[in-house]
Amino acid sequence: MNNVCSVHTHSTMCDGKDTLESMARAAFEAGVVSFGASGHSHTPMPEDEGQVLPVDMTAYRTEVLRLREAYAGRMDVLLGVELDNCTDVTAEGFDYWIGSAHRLKGPDGRFYTVDWNADLLVACQAEAFRGDAYAMAEAYYDAVGRMAARKPTILGHIDLITKFNEDGGFFDEGDPRYRAAALGALHAADPAETLLEINTGAMSRGYRSVPYPALFLLREWRAMGGGVILTADAHSARAIVHGYAQAAELARAAGFARSVLLTLSGREERPLDI
Repeated sequence: MNNVCSVHTHSTMCDGKDTLESMARAAFEAGVVSFGASGHSHTPMPEDEGQVLPVDMTAYRTEVLRLREAYAGRMDVLLGVELDNCTDVTAEGFDYWIGSAHRLKGPDGRFYTVDWNADLLVACQAEAFRGDAYAMAEAYYDAVGRMAARKPTILGHIDLITKFNEDGGFFDEGDPRYRAAALGALHAADPAETLLEINTGAMSRGYRSVPYPALFLLREWRAMGGGVILTADAHSARAIVHGYAQAAELARAAGFARSVLLTLSGREERPLDI
């Protein structure tokens, strides 16, 4: 695994299953070049308490920097954060940040979480968008596009709204209306500043059989001159590099020969040899 990193990870400090120390140990044992902690940023949503980092992230920073020292000379440990589109904090002082949209705002002004469970997405479609799944997708990708325009280090799971759609039960991902919305969000990203992640997190948790994002988005990103990074979106130590071979295969299908790693020295490109 010396051609990969694992920098989209979640621990017990947010909604993960294992401690940061356990996550870092798993990454080291997997042989990655670098491990990055990317706890979910705080949001003002009451239902998020206990699932996200607190506003004061001092304890989180301290633990990551302790691990950096512990693994010095053996594995890079990076201090990151995943900012949600509803966050009330910034990424100031972090080595990198992941920009993600987990929610969309319906016409009723209510926020709906798109990846919590399928029933909630059904309710969102029915109640907020009068059954129009494509209008729901357009609202979601509007949120993604606004996050992409902020130039995150990594644009997180751009098509997260497809988490429960492998059977096409919500919408046809080949429909022109759907694809126009998704591509519009992608085009809001700056390929000179932002990496697009190939994310296997929903695979390790049993929701999907393939990584995010869809092949048509990866091909467009390559045409835009963008780079990709393989991520596990790991919520447990056992998932630290889950599905990376399949992620690399998807990258190659889109025409990529290399992926980007984040390290303490900066970005490095490595061959997709996994």
